[in-house]
Amino acid sequence: MVFSTEAVMRGRGDILHGRPALVIGFGKLGSSIARLLQAKGVQVTVFDIDPVRRTQALSPGLHRRPRPRDRPDRRQPGALRDRRDSLRGEDFSHLRNGAYVATVTSSEDELDLAELPDVYTRTIVGDHVTRYRTTGHCFYLANDGNAVNFIHGASAGPFIFLIQAEILAAIRMLTREDLAPGIHEVPAPDREAIAATWLSYFNR
Repeated sequence: MVFSTEAVMRGRGDILHGRPALVIGFGKLGSSIARLLQAKGVQVTVFDIDPVRRTQALSPGLHRRPRPRDRPDRRQPGALRDRRDSLRGEDFSHLRNGAYVATVTSSEDELDLAELPDVYTRTIVGDHVTRYRTTGHCFYLANDGNAVNFIHGASAGPFIFLIQAEILAAIRMLTREDLAPGIHEVPAPDREAIAATWLSYFNR
């Protein structure tokens, strides 16, 4: 994700190092992205709706977004995010002028470009870069809002089988008649068994 975003920026003569970035979502992907950006000298601010994750973002010295609303502002020149529907139509005008927006999944899941005001014109300005521009403001969208890491052939690889196995374990739980209504999590022993099986097969 970070490699591909940096490659897109360099293709237009911009650099990532030393610039601020906003990471929306501090889950497994977002936290990894934030820490790697920090290691590359990027000034990282994190936003997540979960107060526990916002607290976790403080421990490695990352900045935490103080406002409760999920809305980037003009102080943030980059948006790297991993949370569903993170940027809605009205949010784009709050991005800092010249911001790069990169996502880790499809644009339909992540960005509400359909609600972008009609005053923005769309122009392809480089390989995998589209500029959205209006009077006095513009931002750049990487890979049409789709997963930017797919530009360079990145994929989940064998790790996807861990996710698929936990989905199967969750389905098995849902078939149990004694499962009470509510939110449930795959039990730790099942996750350990899945991880051990995966390790024995993929990491001999």
